[in-house]
Amino acid sequence: MRTTPRRAVGALVLATAAATVLAACGSDSDKGKDAAGTGSSGGGSKTVTLVSHDSFAASKSVLAQFTKETGYTVKVLRGGDAGAAVNQAILTKDHPRGDVFFGVDNTLLSRALDNGLFTRYTAKDLAQVPADVQLDAAKHRVTPIDSGDVCVNYDRAYFTSHHLAPPQTFADLVKPAYKNLLVTENVSTSSPGLAFLLGSAATYGDAGWQGYWKQLKSNGVEVVDSWEQAYNDRFSGSSAGKQAKGDRPLVVSYASSPPAEVVGVTPEPARSPVGVSTGTCFRQIEFAGLLHGAKNTAGGQALIDFMLSRTFQQDMPLQMYVDPVRQDAVEPPVFVKYGAKIAHPTTLAPGKIAAERDSWVGAWNSIVLK
Repeated sequence: MRTTPRRAVGALVLATAAATVLAACGSDSDKGKDAAGTGSSGGGSKTVTLVSHDSFAASKSVLAQFTKETGYTVKVLRGGDAGAAVNQAILTKDHPRGDVFFGVDNTLLSRALDNGLFTRYTAKDLAQVPADVQLDAAKHRVTPIDSGDVCVNYDRAYFTSHHLAPPQTFADLVKPAYKNLLVTENVSTSSPGLAFLLGSAATYGDAGWQGYWKQLKSNGVEVVDSWEQAYNDRFSGSSAGKQAKGDRPLVVSYASSPPAEVVGVTPEPARSPVGVSTGTCFRQIEFAGLLHGAKNTAGGQALIDFMLSRTFQQDMPLQMYVDPVRQDAVEPPVFVKYGAKIAHPTTLAPGKIAAERDSWVGAWNSIVLK
């Protein structure tokens, strides 16, 4: 069975999809132009470079389909967890490492936009994407690609064997019964870690979230740098966690993590060994954008269009364990059956996140890490 729950984890640097067939760049009228109608250049290169986080994954057949349709081959540069990848992209913005960045989410979007990371581009098929996830609709510097709910996951076997009900809310997590059970990610380097912090801020407000984290620290929360460390190494409920002898039965992960523990298992179990604490969820939306100063803008535009195509959108659920944003995309049955659908996740307005994020992160560091 799969050993990496939400998203496949790749090597730190390079992965390439090969094959070159056609030379054209699609047929829509926006190809070769940015949103302002200015010219774009591919520089003659048939390689388009995607900069992303370690969790980016796509089927080889899907990347080959992109090459068949456009003539471009995709090269992927991975740069750590999403937070670390965004920070790296900002530090290298004057000399971008690629053409497209994928993986900036609504918790970090304002930081990327304020730093001028992206060039405007209106993606083909954007009309298939609901307006509520188009957070930069006025300027089209980024295109929404997927969404997911960051939630606490629990190891069903642990709670069954200890005759203990799994926690379901933020308030439950600070109860003595759950002392020393939770592992979460550093908010400075991990987007799910930051999303969990924002979820607590949305739940307890400006006046209450710091007090909540003081309680959580007193209750033994463990902090690690990345989602991969938290889920694969420290969480007892993941298949990789069992191999790593993880001993924390609660982890900050995704509502879509349970299907990953089931895919490939024969016979198919009645339910996933991993459950979701549905009252702890924060809605995350991930975007792709054409990097300012990209050498292959035509290839980058073609890649963004392709990432919004039904082919790519329907491949994502079992590759990165996220929900497609395209409303006519069909999710795989195993994803629908075992993934938790969150009716009312917490959320915060982008302006609120932009205004408060850095001060919240600083306060969180003082409370939790010192």
